Amino acid sequence: MKKARFTRDQIIGILKEHQAGATAADLCRRHGISDATFYTWRSKYGGMEVSEARRLKALEEENAKLKRLLAESVMDVSTLKELLAKNS
Repeated sequence: MKKARFTRDQIIGILKEHQAGATAADLCRRHGISDATFYTWRSKYGGMEVSEARRLKALEEENAKLKRLLAESVMDVSTLKELLAKNS
C-alpha cells in the first residue's frame, strides 16, 4: 500500500491556511498537490481540528476490527450449520 505523503495533521494545517485566506491554487502549488487532492481533503477534513481527526482515525480502526470480527463469526456460524446438516 502506498504511504501517504502528508499526515492528517499536515492536511488540517493546509486547510486552515485556506480558511485564513490563502487561495486553493496557491496552496496547491506551494505544497505540490493537485486541485482534486485539495478538494478531496477539504470534503473529508474540512472544519476539523487535529484532535477530531485523531478520533476519526481511532473510530475507523475500531470499525474495521469489528467488521473483521463479524465476518469471522458469520463464517463460524455457517461452518457449524453445514456440519450440523451433514450429521443429521
